[in-house]
Amino acid sequence: LGFNQNDLKVSLKDVDAVPNANITTTAASGFNVGVVADLRLHKNLNIRFEPGLMTNTKNINFNHLTASNDKTREISSTYLHVPLLLKFSTDRYKNIRPYVLAGLSYNYNFSSNEDNQDDNSSGQFRMNTSNYMYEVGLGIDIYLHFFKFSPSIRGIFALNNEIKYDDDPNSQWTSPVNYMGTRGVFLTFAFE
Repeated sequence: LGFNQNDLKVSLKDVDAVPNANITTTAASGFNVGVVADLRLHKNLNIRFEPGLMTNTKNINFNHLTASNDKTREISSTYLHVPLLLKFSTDRYKNIRPYVLAGLSYNYNFSSNEDNQDDNSSGQFRMNTSNYMYEVGLGIDIYLHFFKFSPSIRGIFALNNEIKYDDDPNSQWTSPVNYMGTRGVFLTFAFE
């Protein structure tokens, strides 16, 4: 179980079609739930498979637009989040064991609207359905009487460009965007 705070990293290109483009994002907290499969490779090295669902909402603000109904697009996303991680642990000291982890994940965005024929001119913002990310994090295993409790904090960063460009190559919403990708922080609580 966990909480996430996802945002979008936006980099703009220098285009003449939309001079002085200014795009910002506002993130909101989301929720994630999943399962853990763990394979011990060595006493201090595990490979983990942690598929789950992740939900969150982001607002994209197009500050260079004047019409108030065109300035903001709300993106509510539900992802199938499928990470494959390497977990490097220290030796156990009493009932605790700190660790770091890193790996790659595949995210399937159920709310992407990638195949929707409408675009921003109709008020519909589209994202790519399939996305790839890398994750890094740290945490601690706490050994309790009946189970192991493992809180961790993780950073997640997109590898690919997630924006689905509008059909109009001079779109005031998507033509200034060079790259738009998820970046976020997860607070995760695992019970094993």
